[in-house]
Amino acid sequence: MGDPWAADVAGVLSLPSGRRVLGRSLREPPPRPLPEYGIYLLGRPPPVTAWDQRWVRWRDFGLPADPRDLREALGTAWERAAGERVEIACRGGTGGTGTALACLAVLDGLPAEEAVAFVRRQYRLRAVETRRQRTFVTRFDGE
Repeated sequence: MGDPWAADVAGVLSLPSGRRVLGRSLREPPPRPLPEYGIYLLGRPPPVTAWDQRWVRWRDFGLPADPRDLREALGTAWERAAGERVEIACRGGTGGTGTALACLAVLDGLPAEEAVAFVRRQYRLRAVETRRQRTFVTRFDGE
């Protein structure tokens, strides 16, 4: 087990609990140091990585094909972020990644109706790109 992300690394979202998770576009090279766990939100399986990963089927500008799969993956990410470098990424790093980060913030205890604004302030201004994605976050159950 390594050290969590430094707060000043580009793309790092500090959750209310203090856990940190990196959001990024898969068009960008992996950060250094490398992640220890990644969730990849794509329509097809992600490339193989040197670290543990989980694929959540998710089409661009859409929502997860199986919300329960996302919930489970985010639960693992939340647990591992307590002491490891965790990243969440999609092709562009904004819509799917922002939506998943907002849902992770809900798991962390943030009220669902505040999660999109939180991620837009702390991660990317345009995160959570579509109305359907915003609605998904506000209905996401952190329990």
